[in-house]
Amino acid sequence: MDVLDRIVRAKRAQVARDKEQLSPRRAIELATSAPPPRDFGAALRREGRVNVIAEIKKASPSRGNIQARAAVADIADGYARAGAAALSVLTESRFFLGSGADLAEAKRAVEVPVLRKDFVLEEYQVYESRVLGADSLLLITRILSSKGLSTLIGVARSLHMEPLVEVHSDDEAQQAVDSGAAVIGVNNRDLATLGVSIENSLRIGPRLPASVVRVSESGIETRQDIERLRAAGFHAFLIGERLMREADPGAALRDLLGGDAA
Repeated sequence: MDVLDRIVRAKRAQVARDKEQLSPRRAIELATSAPPPRDFGAALRREGRVNVIAEIKKASPSRGNIQARAAVADIADGYARAGAAALSVLTESRFFLGSGADLAEAKRAVEVPVLRKDFVLEEYQVYESRVLGADSLLLITRILSSKGLSTLIGVARSLHMEPLVEVHSDDEAQQAVDSGAAVIGVNNRDLATLGVSIENSLRIGPRLPASVVRVSESGIETRQDIERLRAAGFHAFLIGERLMREADPGAALRDLLGGDAA
């Protein structure tokens, strides 16, 4: 069993427990009456800017603890001040040490859109994401059927959220396109082996339709990496570990953006 399979198994058990705390019916009621979300898709298309989705990640299976006791609000504020187009917040608790409280705290600290990054398997989690304050959420193609992906995209849009649909292979990219995804992220990390290379984005990105917002995820270390990806047609860049490894993630983002931070 690879890492992703273990995470998904744990997530199914966690969702069952979450439903005991917040019933599906109540989640739908709260989600549909929540204030409108911030426009995640538009934030990634800012003209003349390097559009970074800056991630708050306390730990990961590949790196172990990164900043297990991270001050979420301070990091979120630092990212926003450095010029982040949006934030990504890990809410998976067992493997990434995240929580829904982290997302809510980050949302209160900034005015940019906030993405919920988790392992979303069913409709309940989409409603739950809106209740937590997420403006968007990650949908991982590999762990969803084609029908399931289309359904979750539809539920998210019914709540005025445009999801980030993650792919790692050509087949997954086609599945995302066929499902009507408008924002597609190419993950440079193989979720089975945890190996990472931006060459994956450089290979898959140019094959995506021109209408799609293209996001490169993971393994982006330098400004040179960003410029290579921009030249390949990417609109935005999800960067987490590269920033969270530093004592001041916001300052690290500012350095990476340079003159594009303002």
